[in-house]
Amino acid sequence: MELYSQRARVWLPDAVEVWRSAELLQDYRPGDTRLSLQLEDGTNVEHKVEQASSLPPLRNPDILVGENDLTALSYLHEPAVLHNLKVRFIDSKLIYTYCGIVLVAINPYERVPIYEPDIINAYSGQNMGDMDPHIFAVAEEAYKQMSRDQRNQSIIISGESGAGKTVSAKYAMRYFATVSCSSGGASIEEQVLASSPIMEAFGNAKTTRNDNSSRFGKYIEIGFDKKDCIIGANMRTYLLEKSRVVFQAHGERNYHIFYQLCASSHLPEFKAFRLGCADDFHGTNQGQSPVIAGVDDAKELCSTRRAFSLLGICETSQMDIYQILSALLHLSNVEVKEMSSDKCSISPDDAHLMVFCQLMGVPCEEMAHWFCHRKLKTTTETFVKSVPKSGAVHGRDALAKHVYARLFGWIVDGINKALTSAGTQRSFIGVLDIYGFETFDVNSFEQFCINYANEKLQQQFNQHVFKLEQEEYMKEEIPWTLIDFYDNQPCINLIEARLGVLDLLDEECRMPKGSDDTWAQKMYNTLLKQSAGFDKPRWSNSAFIIHHFADKVEYQCVGFLEKNKDTVNEEQIHVLKKSKFDLLLKLFEDDSKATGSARKQPSIPGRAGKAQRDNKRTVGLQFRQSLHLLMDTLNATTPHYVRCIKPNDSKTPFYLDPVRTVQQLRACGILETIRISAAGFPSRWSYQEFYSRYRVLMKLKDALPDRRQACKNLLEKLVKDQEKYQCGKSKIFFRAGQVAYLEKLRSDKLRSACVSIQKTIRCWVARRKYLRMRESAVTIQKHVRAHQARSYTKFLRWTRAAVVIQRHVRKWACRRRYLRQRSAAVAIQSLWRARTARRQYYKLVYEQKAVVVQKWARRWLARQRYRRALAAVTLLQSCVRRVLAKRELKKLKAEARSVEHFKKLNVGMENKILQLQHKINEQHRENRELSERLAAQEKTHSSERDGHSRETEKLRNSEHEARARAERVPSLLEQLSVLQHQLDTVRRERDDLEEQTKLYREQTQQVVDELNTKNSQLKSNVDQLNEDLLRRARQATEFNFDNNQQLEKNLTEERSRYQSLLGEHLDLEDQHRRLQEEMDLSAVEQKSSNSSHKRTDSSYSSNSSDFSESSAFSDGEDGSAQSQDKTPATVDLPVLLKLQRRVKELEQEKQSLWQQLDTREESQQEKAKEAEKQKSVGRTELDLETLKRRELESENKKLKQDLNELRTSLTNESSAAAPPAPGSLPYDVLLEQLTSSNEELEMRKEEVLLLRSHMVRQEALKHKDSVLGEGVNLEMSDVPSFKDVDRSTDIHTLNEDGELWLAYEGLKETNRLLECQMQEQEGIHNERYLQLLDEVNKLKSEKDQQQRLLAQSLLLPEDARIDASLNHEITRLTSENLVGLNFRAVPFLHGTVSTFCSTFSTNPAQGLYSCLLLVSFQERMEQQEKQDKSIRKLKKQLKSYMRKVEEFEANAQQTNPPPVMSAPVRVVNITRKEKEYQGMLEYKEGEAARLLKNLVIDLKPRGVAVSFLPGLPAYIIFMCLRYADYVSDDKRVSTLLNSTISSIKGVIKRRGDDFEAASFWLANTCRLMNCLKQYSGDEAFTVHNTPKQNEQCLTNFELSEYHQLFGDLAIQIYRQMIKCMENNLQPLIVAGMLEHEAIQGVLGSKPTGLRKRSSSLFGAEAVTVEVLLERLSFFHTAMSQHGMGADLIKQVVKQQFYIICAVALNHLLLRKDMCSWSKGLHIRYNVWQLEEWLAERDLTDCGAKETLEPLVQAAQLLQINKKTDADARAICEMCTALTTAQIVKVLTLYTPVIEFEERVTTAFITTLKTFLKDRDEPSSLMMDVKRIFSVTFPFTPSSVALETVQIPTSLNVGFLNRV
Repeated sequence: MELYSQRARVWLPDAVEVWRSAELLQDYRPGDTRLSLQLEDGTNVEHKVEQASSLPPLRNPDILVGENDLTALSYLHEPAVLHNLKVRFIDSKLIYTYCGIVLVAINPYERVPIYEPDIINAYSGQNMGDMDPHIFAVAEEAYKQMSRDQRNQSIIISGESGAGKTVSAKYAMRYFATVSCSSGGASIEEQVLASSPIMEAFGNAKTTRNDNSSRFGKYIEIGFDKKDCIIGANMRTYLLEKSRVVFQAHGERNYHIFYQLCASSHLPEFKAFRLGCADDFHGTNQGQSPVIAGVDDAKELCSTRRAFSLLGICETSQMDIYQILSALLHLSNVEVKEMSSDKCSISPDDAHLMVFCQLMGVPCEEMAHWFCHRKLKTTTETFVKSVPKSGAVHGRDALAKHVYARLFGWIVDGINKALTSAGTQRSFIGVLDIYGFETFDVNSFEQFCINYANEKLQQQFNQHVFKLEQEEYMKEEIPWTLIDFYDNQPCINLIEARLGVLDLLDEECRMPKGSDDTWAQKMYNTLLKQSAGFDKPRWSNSAFIIHHFADKVEYQCVGFLEKNKDTVNEEQIHVLKKSKFDLLLKLFEDDSKATGSARKQPSIPGRAGKAQRDNKRTVGLQFRQSLHLLMDTLNATTPHYVRCIKPNDSKTPFYLDPVRTVQQLRACGILETIRISAAGFPSRWSYQEFYSRYRVLMKLKDALPDRRQACKNLLEKLVKDQEKYQCGKSKIFFRAGQVAYLEKLRSDKLRSACVSIQKTIRCWVARRKYLRMRESAVTIQKHVRAHQARSYTKFLRWTRAAVVIQRHVRKWACRRRYLRQRSAAVAIQSLWRARTARRQYYKLVYEQKAVVVQKWARRWLARQRYRRALAAVTLLQSCVRRVLAKRELKKLKAEARSVEHFKKLNVGMENKILQLQHKINEQHRENRELSERLAAQEKTHSSERDGHSRETEKLRNSEHEARARAERVPSLLEQLSVLQHQLDTVRRERDDLEEQTKLYREQTQQVVDELNTKNSQLKSNVDQLNEDLLRRARQATEFNFDNNQQLEKNLTEERSRYQSLLGEHLDLEDQHRRLQEEMDLSAVEQKSSNSSHKRTDSSYSSNSSDFSESSAFSDGEDGSAQSQDKTPATVDLPVLLKLQRRVKELEQEKQSLWQQLDTREESQQEKAKEAEKQKSVGRTELDLETLKRRELESENKKLKQDLNELRTSLTNESSAAAPPAPGSLPYDVLLEQLTSSNEELEMRKEEVLLLRSHMVRQEALKHKDSVLGEGVNLEMSDVPSFKDVDRSTDIHTLNEDGELWLAYEGLKETNRLLECQMQEQEGIHNERYLQLLDEVNKLKSEKDQQQRLLAQSLLLPEDARIDASLNHEITRLTSENLVGLNFRAVPFLHGTVSTFCSTFSTNPAQGLYSCLLLVSFQERMEQQEKQDKSIRKLKKQLKSYMRKVEEFEANAQQTNPPPVMSAPVRVVNITRKEKEYQGMLEYKEGEAARLLKNLVIDLKPRGVAVSFLPGLPAYIIFMCLRYADYVSDDKRVSTLLNSTISSIKGVIKRRGDDFEAASFWLANTCRLMNCLKQYSGDEAFTVHNTPKQNEQCLTNFELSEYHQLFGDLAIQIYRQMIKCMENNLQPLIVAGMLEHEAIQGVLGSKPTGLRKRSSSLFGAEAVTVEVLLERLSFFHTAMSQHGMGADLIKQVVKQQFYIICAVALNHLLLRKDMCSWSKGLHIRYNVWQLEEWLAERDLTDCGAKETLEPLVQAAQLLQINKKTDADARAICEMCTALTTAQIVKVLTLYTPVIEFEERVTTAFITTLKTFLKDRDEPSSLMMDVKRIFSVTFPFTPSSVALETVQIPTSLNVGFLNRV
């Protein structure tokens, strides 16, 4: 009662939401009748309480809400279960939840990404409580218990239609097929999975509740062998809904297969069935819903047919099945016509009936007759009776249902036969997909059977749950009492006992006139009194009620008898049995067998009909028997339960209807499980979990080292009632509600602790604030008082100063006032006087102005008067003067006629003459000036005249010439006339052309104008394009950078893809090898049984002989030596092929010698020409030697011809004659010819060598005085005489007259000369190399320029694009040809490349010519390189010849000891020289297997790694390889290398799980591969070699192909090492990185349910991150000791950290209990320790830290704030290494561990999704744990000198000799 306190939360019943949450407003006291509550929406309500037991159920704390297991809840009741499921389903989007041993699965009606193969791999091998609830966890638990306990398992999946039972069963079977490997065939898993689409097509249909509802129950047994591999399966079906074939309710469909056939009716193979659309047939159109949204029936039929084929059902059988189905569709359309009330007929011309009979192969008339008639049999006679229309329709439908049921059973039998394996089945896992409890408005026989089956399953479930509870209590040794649980045995007895419902129904079916009503009356009379679970409805006499465990169900009796009898007209069956259709006959074979057996039994006369009726079993009886068989099977297995819940009827994704959910929870037994658990001790804690969770409730003295005793002491203090808990051996058991009580105490304790901490902190903060304020106040007071004192002193000083200032100011003011008054008086006086003066002045001025105005006015008046008088006088004068003038004129006219007038005129002329004289004088002056100018002009004219005279003479001369030419005028005239005529024609043409030109110009002008406009537009476009190009150029640079990164990424992906394919290839090879071994074993068994059978050599491949030794060695490794047949072959064709190959090799070798001789001859000729100028000594002898050499060459040519003829004869396939058999005369002749040819060839080689050495010596004699010949010692006294040589030696050794010694000396001299030349060439090449680097950089820039030019050319118009593309193509080709040129080698090529592209743009022809020049120069450079290579080859051959000569000389000295001298010899002390080794190990030809057995197979890596040189086996094998190369034995080389590869593969195959072995051989394989590269002689690998190492390079064989083989071997070992490492790390990652809490604090683990975590058991050894680091350190130490390269170690460490991150993150995403704030803190701490481990070993730059970024970001995501939009943006910026699905999953799983944390709201997750929707990333949730990064093996040369390698005796390779 103390829990019902204020602010406690309870559940109230509600009609809509079933239960609503409310909060107490005041404490409850015993005796209160009402509770004051407040709902979540703020509404206050009053709840009536009658007694204490009727108090509303308490709500669990928020920290317990959303748990994985419902039994982890403290309060176990219906509202708690419903609320927990709702929170998980809606808020967290989790569809699976545990309820003890039951997995509750809610259909999400949406595809969720939790079934990928990565999820399967994550759940594989995990304990059931370690991961979040999942169907895979249940499947893994069943698989693990089957494998561990060797006991059969079963998974019982139940639920109503649409709850997802079929999908759950499908995923369970997919899990078994994925985690197990098949032993009965490669496709057994696919066959098991292929049965699902077939059964869905024939047994599933659309209903109102589900689009893919299973209309039958099935139990699938998946069989496993001893290795836990699937070997087969078996299926049993129950209660197929046959009525759906002929009837579908509205909105429903028939079985899917019918609609699939109609959708594929257009296919050619279905034309004969005469099908149409689904709406055309009565059997498929009754529901008026022929289409399912999102489903393509045609594609589904393809899947069905593919599944049939996969199960081995042939195409013919499939077509037979489709033929029967098509016939049933046509049968549904057969129309029955009513003739009378008891008579009907079917037209014989009915098209559908005819098609039905045609497809079934039966007569149409007979079938139509028996549709409308039936045969009645009595004891004496048989007669035929017609049936009414309803009876005929019923008979037609019964036949269709019967045929479909038989066809369904036949398909199931066929699937079982296909899934049956011949192997021995050890155990099985059964998957039961059966219908759940059903109750509808109208319940019939089908619902009765379904609910009967659920009653049996519920009884088995209750017994199993009770059994588990009892076993748990007994295991923990705690006292327990019998738990009262609901036993439904009375209900089962009511149904199946004698005189029960089924028994009465069968009895009524046997009655002749039995009916549903009589059966109902029998039940009322019999069962109403006997059973309390049977009841009769109040308003019905044809129904009954049964009290099931889930609910009361009312059944309608109508149709029970008919469905139970399941009768069909026997005559119709007889007609079908007469068919010739094979499949139809197979369907009724059982009836024929049953009839035959019945006939054989003795019959009683007169009782035949009764006996036959008794033999036929009813449907109820069959179902009861099959149900009992199923229950026996389930009781013999360990059951696992899955309860599927349908959340709503509208199929809305992630919406939970509380009413529907509670109905199903009650029906499926979940609440009964909760009730059983709540009746006992539902909450169970281990002592360690309880201690870490509730340690905060203890005092320091109570925290004992013994955790168990500490927990007991705490419980005794906290829980007074001992019945509330029990302490077991490893767990503490609590009654319901006790965990909530402890959580309340814990939260109160934490809250009080928080209050205490807050109080102390607030006190400390307040006191600190007070002290700070006090100190501040004192400081302020001190400064204020000082300020006041200073202010008072200042005031006194200012007062005194003020008095002084006032005195002076007053004095100044008085004086100022006096002065101001004085100045004011003076000013006033001055102003007054001035004013008076101004007034006087203004008066005088005024008077003066008045006078002036008067003066001007009077003046103007006087002037006006004067002007008027003057005008009047002028007028009078003009009149008077006119009169006078007229008079004077008359007088003048008279005087003009007199002499005096002329005199007067002359007086005027004299004046004019004077003026003219004056003008004349002026003209004279001007004339003089002009005369002077004229003289100057005459001079210039004279000079011009002289020039003209000269011109005149010229003209005269030209005149003479013209006269001479005039004689030709007539002819010219004639020509002129002709030309004139032509000119006229030309003018006319010109006029025409001008007109045309004018028109053309006009047109051209128009075109030009248009072009100008276009040009302007193009210019603008060009400007825009230039801008675009610049922008694109910038983008191109960025794109190139991105492209380079993409290319690098693609390269890495391609490398990883290659390596993964290589791994798959190696796995396939292993499988092939195992299969081959099995075939060999079977062959041996057959051979032992049939000893006469032997395999001949002809059955072997010709290639097998090349690797016979290695294969034999491999067989020797396995310890199974196989005897080989020694039967001689008749035709040894491989020998001929070997001979042919040997001849080809000899020919190639001779050609190479010829090439070397030719090159050497050319150099010798050039040297000879230079020597002839200096000295002529030795010419004759040299000529003779040259002639001799030519003779030898001619002989060699003949030998070559002979060899060619021999090769032609051997390889001639067109020859009619067969190749000679071994041992025959032609065969021996060929062998002798080949032997002699080889011997002769060797002799010619030696002769050519001696001649060549002699010629070299002659050249050396010529150059003895030169610089190159200074060190040459050619004293002939050292040459042994001919007499000292034993004459008994072989004549072909050519050692006469000291020729061998001359050859040896000549070779040494040649070696010196070549070494000097090589040093010079090396210096030149180094310079060229540096120059080429610069040129390559320039070429890269020019290449970029060419790309830009190409981009620009694409933007040009079509007319200019051709020329631009031509120039660009020439540029591209030229740039490609210039890639390999050495431009700095010749001075004139400097700067050519920089101007090359511009040349093409200006003059393509000139550019092409330059290109050809450069290409020719490139060819010359290539020739020079070839010559350099030939020189190097000659140098290697000279070295080999020198070694041969040294060996020959040593042998000659051994065979020819010097003669014994009888003269006394002086005694000399002889010191032994230290033997110089060449870094080779000599071994005999057959010792390779022994070497590799001791060095590879039997070697223990641990001792070698610690004691000896790293990579010692690789060095030893390579030193043996050098010896094989030294003796030029190709067979020994290939045998050694191939055997080494196979031996290492064998060791890795046997010891692949040992990390040290894998690491050791990976290091040695890499070292051997690096040795092959380092000593290959390739300049790229010999840069870092010492001179001694360069001398030890391989000389005779090119082994570059083995680089790839050893690289592939290294990849194989690397991948095996990573797998081994992953297997070692995986058990430690989750426990160390996630589960272990390194930082101990108050944040303990949350309570769990019955599903305990495996790592949480008390007393188990804790796995910490230190253990993980120790394992990593062990790996790193082992790799370092084995001599693995630093780069390779970094790659391995990166892969290790990726595995750690992937495993940890995947488990974090699948474990809700790991997603909390405290767990994020622990993860970050553990990651920090990993980073410190990297820093300690200088591995921070290996990329391992970056691989941990997803895990780090996930930990940060758990700790960051998750409330506002700013937090969402911060998460988007932070979590760049996590996908959107991973981020949402972590936030969804986030679970508070303490009450102070808050859950992530759905709105925040939605906001975050909107921010992350633009991300381009994969949608996968899990990280790929199996991903292996692509590995590279960088070349690391060894500094170890091979001659210094010491071989320890412990390796047992004493048979090797150092050379």
